[in-house]
Amino acid sequence: MHIDIDKDVCIGAGQCALTAPDVFTQDDDGYSALLPGREDGSASPLVREAARACPVSAITVSETVS
Repeated sequence: MHIDIDKDVCIGAGQCALTAPDVFTQDDDGYSALLPGREDGSASPLVREAARACPVSAITVSETVS
């Protein structure tokens, strides 16, 4: 799984961090960021729900092919 956050679209609503706090946080400017070591998102079943919760669709989740 690969998580991408479009920093140009993110408005800092924080829904991702509320939905999947074990994967997402907010940076010093209040925008969405991934927690260190959580870049693949596989640790949380809520990653896709967090992407859906984003009011501006700044988060995309895709499957990685090995």
